[in-house]
Amino acid sequence: MLDRRQGGRDRVIFGGTAAVNETGSTVDCVVRNISDRGACVEFDGAAKLSDEISLSIPRKGRSFLARMIWRQANKVGLAFRIMATGEPASDLDERLARSERKKRQLQRRINELLGES
Repeated sequence: MLDRRQGGRDRVIFGGTAAVNETGSTVDCVVRNISDRGACVEFDGAAKLSDEISLSIPRKGRSFLARMIWRQANKVGLAFRIMATGEPASDLDERLARSERKKRQLQRRINELLGES
């Protein structure tokens, strides 16, 4: 599959909940990778999903309104449209976000130096 992302994503394993339709039905999911712009999310079995999904990631303290970009078996690629929660709740959240951005930059630089770009 052609990777058209504008930035890197962090590989993670976060539990999440997706509101999958207007009636408020929710489905548990696992976030496999995430960035500021989107995520790859895995669902158990063949969940019926709409094109618009509200994704909540309690561990990150964030919720997103997202649009499904692709689907392959039980995994979907989501592009975030809106972050539904406000600003980070504490200084720790902001410092963690900066640290994650720096980690992505360093990993890209390591890959460049190793010729893996």
